[in-house]
Amino acid sequence: MTFTYKQKVLFKYCDPAGIVFFPRYFEMMNDCVEAFFDQIGHPFETLHKDGGVPTGKIEARFHAPSRHGDHLSLTLTGKRITRSTFDFTIVTTCDGAPRMTYAATLIFIDAHGKSTPWTDDLRAALTPYLNNEA
Repeated sequence: MTFTYKQKVLFKYCDPAGIVFFPRYFEMMNDCVEAFFDQIGHPFETLHKDGGVPTGKIEARFHAPSRHGDHLSLTLTGKRITRSTFDFTIVTTCDGAPRMTYAATLIFIDAHGKSTPWTDDLRAALTPYLNNEA
């Protein structure tokens, strides 16, 4: 299963040339992750009261520029769950053409900022989004 988040490229995301300024892609990625956790029943406003899911690692590949007014699809697919991490990718496309690909790791932490095992219900909510292809 995958999760798809739609994002129109707004003026605020663009540089003077009218293309997405690269740090803005990371904001869109975070919006996608936040919407994903909301969808699986663990909204950030609840999850972050006693801990959170900061990003421990991120890799990005830019395929082509996105422009003001483009309609992007960010598709999140889980890759692996460990004791306290969730590895995933987000493929960003516009009309099916790749624009950006992210590979990232979230770390589940407690209120003191220490990694902690996923709760059973959160692990169960993440598991259906794992890509089981070899």
